[in-house]
Amino acid sequence: MRWGMRLTSARLRAGLLAAASLTLVAAVLPPPPQALGIGDRLFPELGNPGYDVLAYDLSFTYRSNKEPLDAVTVISARTLEPLERINLDFTHGTVAAAEVNGEPATFQSAGEDLVLTPRTPLPEGVPLHITVRHTSDPRGRADGGWVTTGDGLAMANQADAAHRVFPCNDHPADKAYYTFRITVPEGLTAVANGLPDLPAHRAVGARPGAAAGTTWTYRTHHPMATELAQVSIGDSAVVRRTGPHGLPVRDVVPAADRERLEKWLAKTPDQLSWMEQRVGRYPFETYGVLIARASTGFELETQTLSLFERNVFTDTGYPEWYVESIMVHELAHQWFGDSVTPRTWSDLWLNEGHATWYEALYADGLGKYSLERRMREAYQRSDQWRAAGGPPAAPKAAAPGEKIGLFRPVVYDGAALVLYALRQKIGTAAFDRLERRWVAEHADSVAGTADFVRMASQEAGTDLSSFLQPWLYGRTTPPMPGHPEWSTPKSV
Repeated sequence: MRWGMRLTSARLRAGLLAAASLTLVAAVLPPPPQALGIGDRLFPELGNPGYDVLAYDLSFTYRSNKEPLDAVTVISARTLEPLERINLDFTHGTVAAAEVNGEPATFQSAGEDLVLTPRTPLPEGVPLHITVRHTSDPRGRADGGWVTTGDGLAMANQADAAHRVFPCNDHPADKAYYTFRITVPEGLTAVANGLPDLPAHRAVGARPGAAAGTTWTYRTHHPMATELAQVSIGDSAVVRRTGPHGLPVRDVVPAADRERLEKWLAKTPDQLSWMEQRVGRYPFETYGVLIARASTGFELETQTLSLFERNVFTDTGYPEWYVESIMVHELAHQWFGDSVTPRTWSDLWLNEGHATWYEALYADGLGKYSLERRMREAYQRSDQWRAAGGPPAAPKAAAPGEKIGLFRPVVYDGAALVLYALRQKIGTAAFDRLERRWVAEHADSVAGTADFVRMASQEAGTDLSSFLQPWLYGRTTPPMPGHPEWSTPKSV
């Protein structure tokens, strides 16, 4: 029947047109968004290519630690290459809206990335202004980011958890300046990195019917890595005193413990002077300790305001010399890790090795635990640490679900042992010059293992590559210069 044949032909033409339309749509639509990274060996999906962040302006509105905070993240950056999309690291929050250079942008999630698509592609070398309105959720978190305290919140973003709090380029290689605006209910105190930018002032509730609160504003005077950001909210006392050269020292402690903790807080100015005598002027605009009513299992060198667990200072089981040396460990990080930030996470040994080194030197000076004894004991364990965690400058990645598993003994005492071996090799005078030069020349920037080996060679007047290579990357521990009697058991 010819009618039937005409119908078949019509269906055929319709099918060909549909196929052509699908092909045209596929050619026009961009591929689906995907999570990107800058290829860090230990955290390959952290960081994002194509732009350099210059500044973050972070606004948080807090009601309680049992509900999400309303937040606005504003990022000032510059493109390093043409961009059709912009990847930010962000998870554990809900995005309401996004803008790129003042115009609405579409947004999608891909893995732990927030992918923005501006209305028009961006050329290389142009300013980039991003605004993201979102929530920041502190609930159910055991892998970093917000830490719930007995009276509010604090931050612990190391190593890869800042993007659980705010959209960012979450890799230490991209440092930036920060402004924090934190609105909290009346009666609570908010603090953050840096110095107050404006006096605290009353704020109208961000939601209809919400109670008014107080907005606290802080600004950093030096660039900072995302992992070092700190915001604390709670029933806190802010204790102020003066350090070397008139440095403002600001401690933040639970208000109920103000008097009890004073004996520890009063030690900070002398500890600052002790560090300055060894490595040079303190590198930032302020310093202090943040003591939180929380059990984290670690202390953290958040820039200008180091985070400590309350029980470090209140538990009578810790000897006084030990607590003091731990305070110096986090203080030393302000130079090593904060001012001079690792280029990659494999360079972590430069942070923790140096902080452990000055912690050990301080304990040695107190006459409680000699440096040589600690290094000899570390040498005896070094092969076992390397077998378990890799060599100091090429540590093994953390196991899935164990984000802080990267922080093993090999990057602490195992890395301090490398510094001891270096000092044994080149002498105390050259070593001390190296330490001062390292923090002076790389202040407010990033540096890596190759940079350290190069500078050490310059200070020693000879190429130290062949000496340091096995110490930094070897599976077993080399002989210790000056101590042929030291030995290490075979690793199991």
